[in-house]
Parts: sequence; C-alpha cells; structure tokens
Amino acid sequence: MPTALHIQHLNKHFGNGKHALKDINLTVEKGEMVALIGASGSGKSTLLRHVAGLMLADGSSESLIEVEGQSVQRQGRLNPHIRRVRSQIGFVFQQFNLVDRLPVLTNVLVGLLHRTPGWRGWLRMFNRSERHLALEALSRVGIADCHGQRASTLSGGQQQRAAIARTLVQGAQLVLADEPIASLDPESSRKVMDILARINREDQCTVVVSLHQVDVAMKYCPRVVALHQGKVVYDGPSSALTPSLLRELYGVQVEELLAPAAPVAVHVPSERPVGWNTPVMHPV
Repeated sequence: MPTALHIQHLNKHFGNGKHALKDINLTVEKGEMVALIGASGSGKSTLLRHVAGLMLADGSSESLIEVEGQSVQRQGRLNPHIRRVRSQIGFVFQQFNLVDRLPVLTNVLVGLLHRTPGWRGWLRMFNRSERHLALEALSRVGIADCHGQRASTLSGGQQQRAAIARTLVQGAQLVLADEPIASLDPESSRKVMDILARINREDQCTVVVSLHQVDVAMKYCPRVVALHQGKVVYDGPSSALTPSLLRELYGVQVEELLAPAAPVAVHVPSERPVGWNTPVMHPV
C-alpha cells in the first residue's frame, strides 16, 4: 500500500525539560481515516504540528517525518523545499485560523496561494476559475451562500467548514485536523465530522484527526492511535477500544476520554478500510 505518512523515532523536548513526544513511530497508508486520541497534554497537537513542519523535532534524535514520500523534516531540520511538501498537507485548526475581516471566499482562496504567483496572492487577484473552485468547495461543505460574508460573522461550525473548504481548494492529500470539534456545539460537531468522513471517502485523501471523545473516534475512524504522556500506547482498530482497555491505558484520566459526545450519524463502510493494522499495544 502507498504510504501517506511515515514517522520514525520522533522525539521532542521543550525548553522546560518536558519530554513531549517519546520515540514516536507511525505509518498511515493512503486513504485511511485515523483518530488520534489522548487526554489533555498527551502530545496530540504537538505531533500534528511536527507532521506539518510547524514544529521541529530534537536535533539530536534520529527523527524522520515523510508525507507522500517526501521528507518534511529529518533530525530536527526542515526540508529546504518544505513549501512544496506543505502543499500536500491541509491543516484544520481548532480555532479555525481564518482572517476575520476578509470574506469567506477569500479565506478559502488562500488554499491556492502555493500555486499562485506571489504578486497575485498579495493583491488577492484570483481569476474566475479559481473563484469557481472555491465556491464549489464551499458548496461541498454546505455554506456556499455565505461566500460574501466576513468570516467573523459566521458561527464556529461554519468557520470550521470554511477551513475544511480551504483544504479542498488546496488539493491536500493529507488532512490533519487538530481537535476540530472541541469548541463546537453538538450539531456543528456532527456536521464537521460528517464532512471529514465524506472527503476521506469521496476524494480518497488521508485524514488524521485528533479527538478527545472516544465515542466520536469509534464512529468515524476505523483506526485509532492513542497517545499517553507523549508515547503511543495503542495502535489498532477502534472497535477494540473497550472501557476496560482505556482504563488500563489511561487510569484516572480515562473519564476525560469517555465523556459522551452528542449522537452522530455516520456512513459505515462495507469493506475493511485501506491500511488496516493489527492492534499494537505499547507499554506505558
């Protein structure tokens, strides 16, 4: 199977001495939808930011991160051509990362900057076909009628959908979603997760989404990678994540993960997902 993401011996220490990521080794095949779970402080956001090249691993480690066969960083040094590699990576932030004063359509068109001449991007001069592409992406996430509004006028759920539309316009092969429903109401959360599942299914893009709620992870993601104190402690099918196993892995922190989310509807695939792995248990 072609590999979308490969992480090898990833370690990260912060200036305060905290060992935030501890020898992470992970492979995600093309077309997978993977949930990254863990209690607060487990390293989920830190890991995703390393994959996107927004943070650097320890320079003294033998770390390697590759996306679509291209190096993002090696031994704590970014690929000199990181802009080209990042064009394959869409990042959906918890707090949306839209420019409030700009129209929704312009925020979505930002996804095209990697292949737009610098002067046109600076002047926000996008042609008709580019605008059509952005409108089509907004239509896919259900907010095309909001294209002319300032981003600040949208609800949180609408802003998150606009952020996903930006990754669609970008043509990202790997979508990283960092707690995309953490600040949303239950109905908006359901819509956002439905959209991520749909683009994974329809566009065959790979999705790695970090989540607090285990029930959401189990409904949408066939595979779960669990982090605890910066280490991978479980990698396998979400169906095997029983409450007793989670208590074994997380101890008292398990209540944070088992807190119920709102009921969600989800498409259930009829076949085994691409890149299905045998469960891997790691000692804490």
